[in-house]
Amino acid sequence: MKKILVILLTVLLISGSLWAAGEKEAPLKGAGEAPVEIEVFYPVAVDAPIAKILGGYIASFQSINPNITVTPVFSGGYGDVKTAIQTTIEGGGKPPAMAVMLATDLYDLMNSGYIAPIDNYLSKLPDSEEYIKGFYPAFLDNSRYDGKLWSIPFQRSAVVMYYNKDMFKAAGIDRPDSWKAWGEAAQKLTVRDGDTVSQWGIEFPSGWPYWLFQPLAIGAGQNIIGDDDLTVYFDDPAVIDAVNFYISLSKTYNATPAGVQGAWGTAPANFSNGTTAMIVHSTGSLTTIISQSDFEVGVMPLPGKKAGTYASVPGGGNFYIMDGASEAEKAAAVKFAYFITQPELAANFSMNTGYIAVQKSAYDTSAMKAYLKKVPQAADTRDALNFAAKELSLQNLGQIRNIFHKYLQAAYNGEMTAAEAMKTAQEEADKSLADFK
Repeated sequence: MKKILVILLTVLLISGSLWAAGEKEAPLKGAGEAPVEIEVFYPVAVDAPIAKILGGYIASFQSINPNITVTPVFSGGYGDVKTAIQTTIEGGGKPPAMAVMLATDLYDLMNSGYIAPIDNYLSKLPDSEEYIKGFYPAFLDNSRYDGKLWSIPFQRSAVVMYYNKDMFKAAGIDRPDSWKAWGEAAQKLTVRDGDTVSQWGIEFPSGWPYWLFQPLAIGAGQNIIGDDDLTVYFDDPAVIDAVNFYISLSKTYNATPAGVQGAWGTAPANFSNGTTAMIVHSTGSLTTIISQSDFEVGVMPLPGKKAGTYASVPGGGNFYIMDGASEAEKAAAVKFAYFITQPELAANFSMNTGYIAVQKSAYDTSAMKAYLKKVPQAADTRDALNFAAKELSLQNLGQIRNIFHKYLQAAYNGEMTAAEAMKTAQEEADKSLADFK
């Protein structure tokens, strides 16, 4: 199975440099247009060969748009890309034409004057209205504000739980459908020899905690973010209950390392090599996890508190165009984003990375249909959106997120009770939002 998937991935990477393996003629031919060069800042901190994949798409785009030169500039993660742009702009330098940054960064980027609306440029491209309608609604939630479109979904994901089906079967355990069943399964699958743990029941990275925590709050009955851009529910009893459940995985069930787990980069490898039975992580790690695992990988949304309930939250990055770019650069950037988010390449990107294809019709392409027969887990990642609620995104996001992280981690580390931590987080967040009300 592993060798077949590795061969499949190689084929997909090669096909990534082609336009949809012949399914559709390449749109947007640009012969005869004035030359323009654009930089695209891009994060690569995921378990997928992003640079190689994007390079193939760029080559394909430039072959039919010889007037446009696309230069990718890779950084570690979303925060690194945002910091690089901020440093460039505030230092008086020229920003890139486009960047992939967190979908939730909309308010901060807009209020800082870094980004420009996309509507005028997109409207000049073929079938732009149908193109926008083709995106999953969950991925457009953070793209619009004040009647304008500010970003195009691209590298989108969701929080899921990966579980080792072979371990579950050997232990006679069904996949968990509630917090109680989840904790008990994790406890049973933890292997100890005295004080030495050779296999954890679950790893739950919490070095960047809000995103992976949100499904716990949603599964308890209350998301941490309201319907508007000014309300948070950090001190809601259900949210406090969710914090205590995370703590119970180590304190009660002894099934995960105690405290904050800075394990984002290592958790997928630990799962694939069999040193943990479950991990909570991004769908963006799917392809690498499957290709490196010699067992059957299960994928599911996170179990909720009550039996039969589940939860997830979308995540990932969108294409933004920079306000400091020229009109020609902005138009070229939107043209490139439009090109690589067409259904065929959206499907190809999903197959190569594990990210969810942002266009619904990507799942109707022949390539994706064939892929899902071999890798049904890719459909499971998409279906997690059925249980997803709004990701944390609001005014003054950077400060609000830092507040929440600070006190959530204080609770995880036992420095404050869950109730004390969330009460303080709510008070400080309300003060930070006061100027926006």
